[in-house]
Amino acid sequence: MPDVFQVLADPTRRRLIDALREGERSVNELVELVDIGQPGVSRQLAILEGADFVIVRPEGRRRLYSLRPEPFRELSQFVTAYRTIWEGRLDRFAAELDRRRKNNKEKRK
Repeated sequence: MPDVFQVLADPTRRRLIDALREGERSVNELVELVDIGQPGVSRQLAILEGADFVIVRPEGRRRLYSLRPEPFRELSQFVTAYRTIWEGRLDRFAAELDRRRKNNKEKRK
């Protein structure tokens, strides 16, 4: 399976994902929304499909794409696991800034 972060690093693929957040869309609808030619959109959708971010549903001659929720849940769980580390560090950073501000105010008096 491709690296999730490499897949999401591409701005075009992120725009396609944003466009699909509102629901299922055809390739032509996505072409209009992201303002990229059909071959480029199809290529990016194939990458997203290969990484299991989207599913495709044929409807006659059209292909309709929609987001799969599972990879986004996994991504959320990954980020949440590190959130406590970030929050702790940010809390310590904020406390240090407050301490320095207080020291600077006292020095100016």
